[in-house]
Amino acid sequence: MPRKPRYEVADPAQVQVFHAVQRCVRRAFLCGEDPLTGQSFEHRRRWIRDRLEFLAGIFGIDCLTYSVMSNHLHLVLRSRPDVVAAWSDQEVADRWLRLFPIRRRPDGSAEPPTEADIAALVNQTEVLAERRRRLSDVSWWMRCIAEFIARRANREDECTGRFWEGRYRLQSLLDEASLLACAAYVDLNPVRAAIAETPETSPYTGAKDRIDDLPRQPSRLRPSMHEWERSRRRRHSGWLSPVEINEAKDPVGPCIENSGRRASSKGFLGISLVRYLELLDWTGRQLRSDKPGAIPKHLAPILSRIGVDTRGWCDVVRRFGRVFKRAAGTPESLAREAVRCGQHWMCAPDNPLGLCSD
Repeated sequence: MPRKPRYEVADPAQVQVFHAVQRCVRRAFLCGEDPLTGQSFEHRRRWIRDRLEFLAGIFGIDCLTYSVMSNHLHLVLRSRPDVVAAWSDQEVADRWLRLFPIRRRPDGSAEPPTEADIAALVNQTEVLAERRRRLSDVSWWMRCIAEFIARRANREDECTGRFWEGRYRLQSLLDEASLLACAAYVDLNPVRAAIAETPETSPYTGAKDRIDDLPRQPSRLRPSMHEWERSRRRRHSGWLSPVEINEAKDPVGPCIENSGRRASSKGFLGISLVRYLELLDWTGRQLRSDKPGAIPKHLAPILSRIGVDTRGWCDVVRRFGRVFKRAAGTPESLAREAVRCGQHWMCAPDNPLGLCSD
């Protein structure tokens, strides 16, 4: 069966959550050290993280978490067309012209758009409407990260040609159970690959950025964790979406607290950051030892509340990337997604990963 067109899977007009993977071609190194030549590409991790933070401040897309591996990149993204709709025409034009600058300085850095540049784009009604749509389009986000890194890497390697093996892989995350499993899978990628032993020693992941921002003395954390995640104190992770969601408190519109760093202040999981990090730490230890033990009592209710079978949790995280294809979720969520896509069924396992029914 041919793959559905990407625009039928990712609709820029809808709020959707995706797991995106971009992988290098053949033996090309995104980061890490080439064991055959001894050449190190570790510095590229900083390129990628800086570019992701820049895109988070431009697009109407929430970056929920990420991990940068030696030859591939994982992202969990949530499109926010509702946020983009709240932007003025001038703000849309300004963001687009910062993403694709008209002029550059001699050192290659972008010149900020002038008022005349912004006015010229605002006066083109149809063009501006298309630019507004693109600013909540995951495909354009992925294009802006992939093309930027490919050009810079090829320039550094003094070569031309394809850097990525093809278009990015995209999975729809249909419910909170699949989102929690996918976020843990992404944050624990370095642990599963034996690059790091624990989340706090896994560089260039969303979990590590969040851990680096936590105060070393818990007594200094005066506001609640929900409020702290939305404060200006998050130097490393302020561009990432907060973890804990509160439907009553979280503003629906554009981010105000960390203006210019991320699209919104809306969280994505029904658990606190501390509980999420505890769950990551425990899961990472089981994955490294390959001896799944009993989930601590205070973590088991968290999984049950979200809809994940505690007995299959480690298997969910270990096999997430291999089992689910275009979409991930409970059997009921996958059935609804198949109807939305006009299919009779959607390729998925017979619930061997422990995802509970809604």
